[in-house]
Amino acid sequence: MALTGPNGPVMTREEVDRALARLGSEREAVEASLLALQDHPGRRLLEGAELTGRTQERWSQAEPGLGLLWSMFDTYSEALAAARAVRSRRVRPGQAELYELTELLRGRGVTVSAGQLPSGGPTLTGGARLSEQVSLTELVERMNTWYGRIIAVASAADAVWSALPARIDLLTAELGRVRALARSVGVHPGEHPAGDALEEMVRELAGLRAEVIADPLAFWTPRPGAGGSSGDSALAPATGTVETGRYDRAARAVDDIRLELEDLLRLRDDADERLEGVGDTLARADATLAEARRARGEVLAKIASTEVPAVPGPASAMRERLAQADQLRRHGQWHRLGPLLDTLEGAAQRELLRARESLTSVTAPLAVRAELRGRLDAYKAMAARLGVAEDPELIERYDQARRMLWSAPCDLRAAEHAVTRYQQAMRPAAGQHGAVGRNGPGGPVDGRPYGG
Repeated sequence: MALTGPNGPVMTREEVDRALARLGSEREAVEASLLALQDHPGRRLLEGAELTGRTQERWSQAEPGLGLLWSMFDTYSEALAAARAVRSRRVRPGQAELYELTELLRGRGVTVSAGQLPSGGPTLTGGARLSEQVSLTELVERMNTWYGRIIAVASAADAVWSALPARIDLLTAELGRVRALARSVGVHPGEHPAGDALEEMVRELAGLRAEVIADPLAFWTPRPGAGGSSGDSALAPATGTVETGRYDRAARAVDDIRLELEDLLRLRDDADERLEGVGDTLARADATLAEARRARGEVLAKIASTEVPAVPGPASAMRERLAQADQLRRHGQWHRLGPLLDTLEGAAQRELLRARESLTSVTAPLAVRAELRGRLDAYKAMAARLGVAEDPELIERYDQARRMLWSAPCDLRAAEHAVTRYQQAMRPAAGQHGAVGRNGPGGPVDGRPYGG
């Protein structure tokens, strides 16, 4: 029958050897973790940083555990060494040795001093005793708990410090280049919204970097359900995501301003050509208006009983605005020149269209007269094909229409009536002579059926 003690059945030799091997492996794992923690970049940075906010609060709770972990590790090592010493007395330990080993390996014979706990922080006992007795297994669990608290803060801080400050520095350098570009195109604080926005971005990035350095955990979002307080999960670094919202907004703002400034840079390069284009368009508009004025005089002299619209004057206001735009170009005020130049280009095109419409309106009577002359000549040619060109009535009507169309001033209404009378006289004349048109005997004249 197996012997029992305060901690249950007394362990056999095989159980003792397996327990010593397991605890020895745990000791090596704990030692490796502590050494890694000692060199952890996040922990080293936290120790030398001037912390604020959430990071200061959590690190002040976790930092005292660094010394406590090594103290607990030494206690664990000493207890394990004592158990190994008892086991090494005999190759086959007797009942007395097995009983002692059971107490050392399973019993609560390890003394932990409560005075080693940080004031105001988590305690191993949860009470106010100066010390307590724990087992080696419990001691390992408590080391894991403290390690998890420390590595969670160190890993989160290191993740934030690795992700944000370098990116902020790169964005700050880009911001410097954008500010130089802004100065080159005449965008300065107090004179242009983009200049004010750039200065605000300088302050924003400087403030953001200072906050990241002082309180990295304010930019850390733990993954829900990640980590634990015991077991393997306590030895794993904290998992989560770095909050980059403010940085991303700043980066987009800088990029938007850069694109706006690049537009101004293109404007600076194209300003001469665009201003010259506006000037050429206005010159064509003026030339068209001048032609319309000459045509109006001709119409008034050559066409009778016609209301000829007045020709507007040149766009002097456009010339003044064009001169203003040239002054802005000379002084490098590209942000003011851009909207003005866009307006001038549209207005110049509208001015040219207005001039062309005025010319068309003024010369409409001359176009009508030219169309009537063409019709009269076409009818005369048709009369010749029909063999009735020498008809006395047609000759009389042709001469009458021609006198009206080739004399000044020309009465367009009377001239159109005379051309129509000449056309109408061709039909009976063609019928009397038995003319054969292109469409056969008795066919239509000028595309109209006889008597139509």
